Amino acid sequence: MGKLDYYIYQNGERLRCGYTTGSCAAGAAAAAVQMLLGLGRPAQVGIKTPKGIPLTLDIEDIHLAEGAASCAVRKDGGDDIDATDGLCIYATARKRETGFLLTGGAGIGTVTRPGLECAVGEAAINRVPRRMIREAVERVCVEAGYEGGIWVEISVPGGEEIARRTFNPRLGIEGGISILGTSGIVEPMSEKALIATIEAEMDVIRAAGRREIVLTPGNYGADFIAGHTRIDPGRTVKCSNFLGEALDYAARCGFRQVLLIGHAGKLIKVAAGVMNTHSRTADCRMEVLTAHAALCGAGKETAARLMGCVTVDDAVSVLREEGLLAHVMASVMERVAFYLEARAKGAFETGAILFSNRFGVLGQTENAEKLRKEMEGKAK
Repeated sequence: MGKLDYYIYQNGERLRCGYTTGSCAAGAAAAAVQMLLGLGRPAQVGIKTPKGIPLTLDIEDIHLAEGAASCAVRKDGGDDIDATDGLCIYATARKRETGFLLTGGAGIGTVTRPGLECAVGEAAINRVPRRMIREAVERVCVEAGYEGGIWVEISVPGGEEIARRTFNPRLGIEGGISILGTSGIVEPMSEKALIATIEAEMDVIRAAGRREIVLTPGNYGADFIAGHTRIDPGRTVKCSNFLGEALDYAARCGFRQVLLIGHAGKLIKVAAGVMNTHSRTADCRMEVLTAHAALCGAGKETAARLMGCVTVDDAVSVLREEGLLAHVMASVMERVAFYLEARAKGAFETGAILFSNRFGVLGQTENAEKLRKEMEGKAK
């Protein structure tokens, strides 16, 4: 078969798509049931994805023993950076008296916290893959004229180790990877997938009964929160560059307080109303600082020095030299508060703390300290 010949274009680049662990599991299950019901040992199996794209999947590691048949489909992530790329997704099929039973074996995570698609205690096989697997199995049973029940177990050798490099531990999925995919197709560097992961983390916090949440762009913010606050890490979500989407989802989830904590190199952009902080979307750091410096009395030479800075830390050094840092950051934080409140639209209380690894806290909105103390006082 070779690799999937399906492409998308992002930022002018042609990228090859792959197929999800859900597609792999469905293909492996169909092949295993074919063998179990005496339809032969398939070298390939065809499935149709929810996206409508047909797949022909190579079948590997075929085993047929008394009462059971198993095989695997190797995950192809395409040009996506995917921890599960190349993993073999196995399905083992057995007959049962009636009905369809789907379980997770070795390397498949178990859900331990509420708020996800699967109930606590279930194997982390999401809703759409479950449907794909069942439909694939039912098609084979109809072809074979079999009216009894089928038990399918999905497993992934090495899945527990791979899962440590994914979001699963933060989501409360223990012991392995998840079987995922809503379209059956992996779109490389998909922003939708990243946003879905962020929303899933927020769902877990909401399902735990919490109405307060801390958003931070990444590891710098998470490290700062751990080292400088007593906020429970379990109410913190890394929102990457997707601050706007995270704020919108916080409103839909019914959160009442949202505290934004992050490195000024990212979050200074919020003072200009930028809610996607990726540099390719907007890089207005020096423009923001220069404009506010001018509002606070900086002259032309200082403005030129600021515009020539490469990093926020460099600009902070200039502002300190000129005795303007406190005034400029107070002005900046007023605009940060303005845009956060505008995005929240009254759904929740907002606050923000901006810091630098070199200079520490640079500024915070008027009510950020209150939110921080209230969140630190909340029971875990």
